[in-house]
Amino acid sequence: MTDLPEDVIDEVERLTRLARDAVDEDESTAYREKRDEMVAEYDYVTREREDDDGAVLVCYPDDWVEGDTVRPERIDDVDRGVERPLSGPGEGDYEAVAEHNDEIVAAAAREGPVHEANVRALADFADNHYAKPIPDLTRDELEEFLDEYFVRNAWPTDRQRERVDDSIRLAFEKSETACPLE
Repeated sequence: MTDLPEDVIDEVERLTRLARDAVDEDESTAYREKRDEMVAEYDYVTREREDDDGAVLVCYPDDWVEGDTVRPERIDDVDRGVERPLSGPGEGDYEAVAEHNDEIVAAAAREGPVHEANVRALADFADNHYAKPIPDLTRDELEEFLDEYFVRNAWPTDRQRERVDDSIRLAFEKSETACPLE
């Protein structure tokens, strides 16, 4: 079993996707440096590789690696390594996911500026943290949005805070999907 906590793996994957999508080389480098610092705290290193199925993020224990080469004789337990595909939503399909979420924001805008702002924050969270359409967000992801992202990153007004649960339900309603918070 890997020594990397699941939340660290998720964040490392998110930073890698942001680095790959960044248009500015300095921004891309900053994301990768932050990613590498995070895994280094657990004595891991990261690599990105291309295979037949697309891009893959790989996290290896640093004792497996010498220079830039993985030394097979040092691999004691393959389950300590982590591989995450970067193809699919988040790469290539990222634009389609963002467009889909923008349509939900536009539908929410017809219900007023408070819902529009709240659903925009939800769309940004879904796009940037999970690279997935709003209707695919799980209950845990929505709770993360409410407990962490919304309060820290959306700069909500009092009115937005009061209506955020209704806004989330509205977003799911507009996408004709049952809200996991129900």
